[in-house]
Amino acid sequence: MNKINTITTKATPKLPRALSKIWNLNDFQTAAKKHLPLPIYAYYASAVEDQITLKANRSAFNDYEFVPNCLINTVKRDQSITLFGQKYAAPFGIAPMGMSALACFEGDIVIAKTAHQLNIPSVLSASSLNSMEDVANQGHGKWFQLYQPGDDERIKLMLNRIKTAGFDTLVVTVDVPVSGNPENQSRFGFTAPVEPSLNLAWQGLIHPKWSLNMWLKTLIKTGVPRFENMDIGEGPPILSKTLTRDMGVREALTWEHIKMIRDHWKSTLIIKGLLSPQDAAKAQKIGADGIIVSNHGGRQLDGAQASLRALPAMVSAAKDMPVMLDSGIRRGSDILKAYALGAKFTFVGRPFLFALSVGGGDGLRHCADLLSQEVDRNMAMLGINDISQNSLKNLVVKI
Repeated sequence: MNKINTITTKATPKLPRALSKIWNLNDFQTAAKKHLPLPIYAYYASAVEDQITLKANRSAFNDYEFVPNCLINTVKRDQSITLFGQKYAAPFGIAPMGMSALACFEGDIVIAKTAHQLNIPSVLSASSLNSMEDVANQGHGKWFQLYQPGDDERIKLMLNRIKTAGFDTLVVTVDVPVSGNPENQSRFGFTAPVEPSLNLAWQGLIHPKWSLNMWLKTLIKTGVPRFENMDIGEGPPILSKTLTRDMGVREALTWEHIKMIRDHWKSTLIIKGLLSPQDAAKAQKIGADGIIVSNHGGRQLDGAQASLRALPAMVSAAKDMPVMLDSGIRRGSDILKAYALGAKFTFVGRPFLFALSVGGGDGLRHCADLLSQEVDRNMAMLGINDISQNSLKNLVVKI
């Protein structure tokens, strides 16, 4: 039997029944669609308007092909990656995803705890429902995603809260000056906060496993979930007829605010949501430690450039600053193509969220292991022992 070097070090236990027929990352979405109430599934799965960017994120990986080298000894292949001084077990992490705690009881905590066990980074979303203080207790590598309006004092207060909670990596997401068009969520009854309705009640009744294992447990322990981490105070409840999330005037956020954040945040600072080489150069000049090339998974500006297609120019503009990538990764081959084009790390979003909804921590582990196995097999077949642009040079060509 072929040797597979994955991120798990112990013998893998028998998979729970819900995961036994999950063979790849796309299978998690199929299973999650059956498990989740339709409005919540629509929120997780949909993109904006005509979903052009969502589709482009996937098709971009087909622009590149592998040219493997054969008869190379790859027995010692190793997919671990060192990023900002921390060695991770795999070349991917878990991207920030809003309202993960609607997928699974204490979903944000489950993500952080499982990522710590797997030794991969996970980024807590600003739109999360479990408090950052509770999440920060789950292990090392505390990454927090920040959404903020253009308000110096509000930003400074939030930075103090994040630092006090114990986070060491700040991911400032800058591609949401306004919220994207929600039509593809709204047509299935999703709003944020969620408005009570007969349809919502019906969805709860026809999805009893979700209602009992997530919603009822949450109500018993903490009451109706709230947006815990948007600001320094308690946010609105997720279930409300009249309340709205106070996101502030985000369209007033500028590079001057990023400079101010750099001055006040002494730990690792990452700018997420950039596609323009000019913006990459600005981030490097300001002193950001890294950037994440991202179009928000197609959830913001429809027609935005696919992240992978933007990557080479971003790497060139960023000089020696690490460039990471998210949006559209579904296979281990996608990760290797991103590294070949200069990425220093990759993040995966929706598949982990769907895995969380179907199997909790077990689902996350299975998702990570499937992806890790694909990376490992492809490394062997490409004839490489480590993941780097150097190793992958000339092994990936554009069609």
